[in-house]
Amino acid sequence: MQYKLLGKTGVFVSRISLGAMTFGAGEPSASNPLGGPNHAMSDTIVGQALDAGINLIDTADVYGSGLSETVLGEILGERRRQVFLATKLNARMGPGVNQVGQSRLHVMDALEDSLRRLKTDHIDLYQVHNFDHLTAIEQTLRALDDAVRMGKVRYIGCSNYAAWQLMKALGLSDRHGLERFISVQSFYSLAGRDIERELIPSLADEGVGLLCWSPLAGGLLSGKIDRYGSSDMNARRSRSVFPPVDEARALDTIDVLRSIADRRGVHVPEVALAWLLAQPAVTSVISGISKPEHLIANIKAIELTLDADDLADLDSVSRLPASYPGWIQTYRSKGRIPEGYPWHKPSWGPGEIPVE
Repeated sequence: MQYKLLGKTGVFVSRISLGAMTFGAGEPSASNPLGGPNHAMSDTIVGQALDAGINLIDTADVYGSGLSETVLGEILGERRRQVFLATKLNARMGPGVNQVGQSRLHVMDALEDSLRRLKTDHIDLYQVHNFDHLTAIEQTLRALDDAVRMGKVRYIGCSNYAAWQLMKALGLSDRHGLERFISVQSFYSLAGRDIERELIPSLADEGVGLLCWSPLAGGLLSGKIDRYGSSDMNARRSRSVFPPVDEARALDTIDVLRSIADRRGVHVPEVALAWLLAQPAVTSVISGISKPEHLIANIKAIELTLDADDLADLDSVSRLPASYPGWIQTYRSKGRIPEGYPWHKPSWGPGEIPVE
């Protein structure tokens, strides 16, 4: 296993992490199209992950309406200290009008509930699962800061934030001496590169870690799907079209992935994950697992190093169109560097290549 620093915390986390979203989900159904492993299989998956050197496990209170946390807490037991344990709050967790969101009231209640379900006295990374437009972010940050000061939370993070929301939160934390978000958990993959426009430059500037969810775009980049549909009707993407992506661009990307995989003698998802691991901003890739063999396959991506041609081909086929103001800020950008100075590529957005 390889490890990388999580932001500026001094904590190293595994480049591949385990996502426990499907733990406790049971068999697939109309209301739950993904399903998940049973208790025994979940135990096997966690054991495999720890044996492979994975030390970051991510879940959320809303996954399985609390069942994911409950199953994970039961499974970890004495192995709890081997894990950098992450969970999230925000979604509705009961019928009460205030059992949702990021008010101080709900943050404190949700935290106690997660601690109970996870059978632990602290959460290593407590993340807000989305942006709450109804709660002043200062209130949420102060509640999270209190949780850290009480010793019930070690670090705080956010998920699904826009760049301006992250920067506002960091600015308020700095102004008022509150705990800062040390990581952002975002959808990032070859089929979804939107965060490269604004969020990734913000993360790099502030030294914030990036945890990537759905790295295979909900199974779209699994190698089981091509222009003619899925070769496996049990494939996740056949049951749930999430997250939404530009499928035409994704299918072109799959063609290139398959070509590289054939040439390198590996599987398509290994190439997709290896591309993600090669991106400088990425701290860890969250691998959501429903079967033990999936974890073994995903870990193999650590061993695959894509060469410059592979990376260039994948970048070209999956790159987003240039956007403003990115393209104007990088227009003739090499002219900013004195002649003879070693040239380093600036952080322009997708497709925003400076004009010579």
